[in-house]
Amino acid sequence: MGGRSNTFNTPGVQEHAHFLKEVDEALKIRHSVVDLFERASLPSLPVEEKKKLLSFVVVGGGPTGVEFAAELHDFVLEDMAKLYPSLKDYVKITLLEAGDHILNMFDKRITEFAEQKFARDGIDVRLGSMVVKVGENEITAKERASGQVVSIPHGMVVWSTGIGARPEVVEFMKQLGQVNRRALVTDEWLRVEGSDNIYALGDCATINQRRVMEDIAVIFSKADKNNSGKLDLKEFKDVVGDIIERYPQVDIYLKKNQMRDMASLLKKSQESNIIVDIEYFKEALSKVDSQMKNLPATAQVAAQQGVYLADCFNRMEECEKYPEGPLRFRGVGRHRFRPFRYRHLGQFAPLGGEQTAAQLPGDWISIGQSTQWLWYSVYTSKQVSWRTRFLVVGDWGRRFIFGRDSSKI
Repeated sequence: MGGRSNTFNTPGVQEHAHFLKEVDEALKIRHSVVDLFERASLPSLPVEEKKKLLSFVVVGGGPTGVEFAAELHDFVLEDMAKLYPSLKDYVKITLLEAGDHILNMFDKRITEFAEQKFARDGIDVRLGSMVVKVGENEITAKERASGQVVSIPHGMVVWSTGIGARPEVVEFMKQLGQVNRRALVTDEWLRVEGSDNIYALGDCATINQRRVMEDIAVIFSKADKNNSGKLDLKEFKDVVGDIIERYPQVDIYLKKNQMRDMASLLKKSQESNIIVDIEYFKEALSKVDSQMKNLPATAQVAAQQGVYLADCFNRMEECEKYPEGPLRFRGVGRHRFRPFRYRHLGQFAPLGGEQTAAQLPGDWISIGQSTQWLWYSVYTSKQVSWRTRFLVVGDWGRRFIFGRDSSKI
């Protein structure tokens, strides 16, 4: 089902803004940009009207909003300026972001570079600006620092502020009793909570990772096989792997705090006899759940979920007989499958001018034209067939040689 752009019920967004979710929306944006230049080129039009028509406002400083603002700047500077040279100086691109920085999910070095580049390119980045209304000819925003409400004339508004649920999904959530949620809630096996045989993945769903502290008592009792009220080293070793697999926040916490294993978390030496009671166990794991985060609504997550579910379905009968998942702490036996685990492979942020920023695993940061070529190669490799790969690369080649197509077809 996917998702739709989240308007946060802001007045006028549905009626007057463009979105960046569907192919037909992309075509509408292209037609609108060309149409605005056509209208602004009329010789009888006053200068102020030309400036208003060529005022483009992008709402949302995430990767999508930033990439669109950069691409629009390149399109205007490299292509439309050649067709309408007299209008070049009237174009203004404004990026509104409610937070303190654009690309705030990236490393600080990337955020600073992007803001500085946009400043050099003449893209007006307004931080701490929350949109309160979108009109036909102007957009109204409230500045957080001063509390002042400002109006910006516009010819086109593009809205890119996150993902919301589609009406069909909202209705399904009501039937399941999942209220006040941004998406369908699933367990770690991507099974919709409240059902036995319905699975959801991608933008329409979010994983409800269980907290360790919710199950701390049953974890301890399951590990304490002799019911002594204490865990010794052998009992602890028998269950530690299942704890880490069932609750990934434990592994994240260990790595973040540079701990080698669960024994380090319990502040005990691996060589010594670990004897802990339930209260000590609770205290040691009390901060682990702070590492829990929702997965981002990206294609990278959805693609990995699709591969995971396909593999589970293909091996359903086999895993019914020979379960491979972690220990059932609130039941008997083991889960059929291992829980879904997202493996972050990095993220890119194209910044225009053939420059891209990349943040890859291992805190590896790369910014510049070489990273743009890395982005080209990754993007090409993700195409579903050699035919689409050749088509995409061919489009890029034509753009380099002849420029972007500015027709309305």
